[in-house]
Amino acid sequence: MSDAELPKTLRFQGFANLVVRGLLRTPLIANAVGARLVVLYVVGRKSGKHYEVPVAYTRHDGQLLIGTPFGWARNLRTGEPVEVRYKGRRRVAAVEVRTAESEVVADYALIARDNAQFARFNNIGLDARGTPDPAALHRAWAAGARVIRLTL
Repeated sequence: MSDAELPKTLRFQGFANLVVRGLLRTPLIANAVGARLVVLYVVGRKSGKHYEVPVAYTRHDGQLLIGTPFGWARNLRTGEPVEVRYKGRRRVAAVEVRTAESEVVADYALIARDNAQFARFNNIGLDARGTPDPAALHRAWAAGARVIRLTL
């Protein structure tokens, strides 16, 4: 995947994240906004720095699936719980990190089918039936994408 094809953060990503985190903490609004978004409370493995990362999710088989190519996800490990703000409440979730090609491609396909915005952001084309382009799914994995599966 060339640099032009890699997902990029928005110019004002920090401000946008601040607004989304505030909305996800606000009763009633959190239910509407939280229909697709959660905040992960991630601690840097080396730095110890605390991050509050708003991310989109897809529900599948009782889990929340989060796909990302960004570095913050390397701080999460399978078997180590993470705090998450889900539907306005802060909770602890079990974590499964998927990095194997077959797992990432399959999960990215599920997420892309469910969330066209995710597909666009990750440069994954969808055909007329909403089926993701297999080559684009593979390119996402090759560029470092991983999937975080959360069980609340």
